Amino acid sequence: MCKALTKTLLLTATLLTANGSAADDDLYDPDRALQLSQQAIGQAIGDYELLDEFGRSVNLRSDYAGKPLVVSMIFTSCHHVCPVTTKHLATAVESAREALGSDSFNVVTIGFDVANDTPQAMAAFARRQGVDSENWRFLSASSESIQEISSDLGFIFFPTPRGFDHINQSSVIDRNGVIYSQVYGVSFELPWLVEPLKEIVFDRTSSTGHLFAGLIDSVKLFCTVYDPATGRYRFDNSLFVQIAVGASMILAILIYLFKEILRSRRTRKQE
Repeated sequence: MCKALTKTLLLTATLLTANGSAADDDLYDPDRALQLSQQAIGQAIGDYELLDEFGRSVNLRSDYAGKPLVVSMIFTSCHHVCPVTTKHLATAVESAREALGSDSFNVVTIGFDVANDTPQAMAAFARRQGVDSENWRFLSASSESIQEISSDLGFIFFPTPRGFDHINQSSVIDRNGVIYSQVYGVSFELPWLVEPLKEIVFDRTSSTGHLFAGLIDSVKLFCTVYDPATGRYRFDNSLFVQIAVGASMILAILIYLFKEILRSRRTRKQE
């Protein structure tokens, strides 16, 4: 139902533009866009074939399986919102990699303006935003694939005389290709991106059934915390130190009580 409605809206906008009718801001309903975006959570994305900025073939689902994936949608002729969004995402990604590991997740930026977002244009866009990472690709796709991907992600865009109106979102995809969460806004709070990534990264199937590995992942999950003072994530083991200190005090009290009981019994026997 959600995918069908998304495709209908996209097709309507395309037809209006093709027929020479003005595609204005009234076509874009932010509340409806948010609703469709939220409805996409829990849905699997398709394994669409795209081209990266070097012209190499990339399969959106199978090539990124096994690790979380962050997907952002932009159009390269955008002069303000998309560049600012991408630069902010780059800052957040850098912080997330520091906290979770440099190769713990992947990022792709997809150009949805099929007529202009060629591999060459995507490469130029990446350079302008200062993004140069092996784990971050800038992808182009066919019109059909863009419609399918947009539908899967719950991403809405409409052509306007000045370019496009669209929801500003980054989608977090889990290691199985299922949409885990959506992050909204041109600039967003760092935990909005890192917390869902952290939950996926430290919930590894390889640790299931292995006590030591599972314990390490649990410690990393609870001890990797956001520090508002620095605006970064850090490893904080103070909670476990407090638990250890508390447990030591309880143990010391129990030992003292046990010794007192033994002493009291010996005293009674001597009497």
